[in-house]
Amino acid sequence: MKRILVTGATGQLGQTIKELSKNMTNMLFDFKSSADLDITDTGKLEETFIKGGFNYCINCAAYTNVEQAEKSPELAYRINADAVKNLAIVCLNYKVDLIHISTDYVFDGTKTSPYTINDKTNPINEYGKSKLQGEQNISEVMPNHFILRTSWLYSKKFGHNFYRIILKKAGEGAELRITDEQIGCPTNTQTLSKFIIEDVILGDKEYGTYHVTDGKAMTWYDFAKQILLEHGLDKNAKLVLDRNYRTLAKRPKNSVLN
Repeated sequence: MKRILVTGATGQLGQTIKELSKNMTNMLFDFKSSADLDITDTGKLEETFIKGGFNYCINCAAYTNVEQAEKSPELAYRINADAVKNLAIVCLNYKVDLIHISTDYVFDGTKTSPYTINDKTNPINEYGKSKLQGEQNISEVMPNHFILRTSWLYSKKFGHNFYRIILKKAGEGAELRITDEQIGCPTNTQTLSKFIIEDVILGDKEYGTYHVTDGKAMTWYDFAKQILLEHGLDKNAKLVLDRNYRTLAKRPKNSVLN
């Protein structure tokens, strides 16, 4: 029976994996929230891996506040880069396959076609830089690993994400001012979770970096329209195209992953 550690288990991806795991009789999962296992704590990591006997570690733990990362980059690097290096070290030492979740924000968004795994990375904000450093730290520590880049991740059931925010605000009758200046591939946590379990753990994927998305490119404005239409809210919702929307962090205009 395969034993699998899931870090950051209370996030939207961790909760989706937990839901899917209920039907997996041939795998034993150990779900750890950040309160249960702080991946910046090397002593706690060592203690967890000594006892665990794991075959895989799915690292869902991350600092994902893109705006706040511009103000507190040291925290983003501590979790997304330094702690990831420590996690890679214990995975290597205990012969555990690491499955690490990364992001479309490792690219600068200047390409006019979808990004492939062979394209040059060039993040333009602190969050993206910290995630790229995490990828590089893993590669330096352990040659055999899985890095899964995804984009615009959302769950319909769990977490604080664009999908759920749009529904909440639409239900409250709030005006939705959404930009169309960025294009990407909204990705359901179900898609990524199934890829991890079915293609990586149960499948025959070779070690390496993969791009995992739902494949349909659209702007944030298009995505908002799709969400409203799905729930029959498109006629009454106050959806406004905002081309003056500004954020502290620079965002890649094109982050479509091939």
